[in-house]
Amino acid sequence: MKVILFGATGMVGQGVLRECLVDPGVTRVLAVGRSPTGQSHARLVELSHKDFTDYTAIESQLTGYDACFFCLGVSSIGMDAERYRHLTYDITMAAAITLSRLNPGMVFTYVTGRSTDSTEKGSMMWARVKGKTENDLLKLPFKAAYMFRPAGIQPLHGVRSKTAWVQAFYAVTSPLLSWLVRVAPNHMTTSEKFGRAMIAVARDGYPKPILEMEDINRF
Repeated sequence: MKVILFGATGMVGQGVLRECLVDPGVTRVLAVGRSPTGQSHARLVELSHKDFTDYTAIESQLTGYDACFFCLGVSSIGMDAERYRHLTYDITMAAAITLSRLNPGMVFTYVTGRSTDSTEKGSMMWARVKGKTENDLLKLPFKAAYMFRPAGIQPLHGVRSKTAWVQAFYAVTSPLLSWLVRVAPNHMTTSEKFGRAMIAVARDGYPKPILEMEDINRF
């Protein structure tokens, strides 16, 4: 399986990249991003790209792939609705529309979030935007599309947050998070389990397009 990965330098994307590189069934990973991953691997190819709303210049390098793991995302904290919509909806759809045209046999997996609002009518701005993004992704002519809705993710295997206070929080609470992964699988998972679940769903499919935490941990 050949995969395209967006967001490989973020915490979720780091975990997904790690699992792709240790899975012998993933024969090629194309990491599309603004900054390098800092990793070197025979099956990893990095493609630097600045404009995440226009892929015209690199379309020839985006063909021939079986799956896309879209792990780009931002927090809505302190962000106005228009800016959040652009960074969440517009950027995701620009990539997805391009890839669905270039790779109609592709499986597209999108990292969204728990409590995403599929009705697009709820009180939380971020949840409405995520809901619309999910809904419109599911309308695209991919082979299949899956929405991953994680709650808490414990970073493992050197995966780190780029935000200093977030990384400090994970470091301090690591024993508690490990315990929660065991006793509260509907609320916590690990970066390893999350990455493995994305690969498994892309490879084997899943009975429903939206995966909540319990579905993710089941894989």
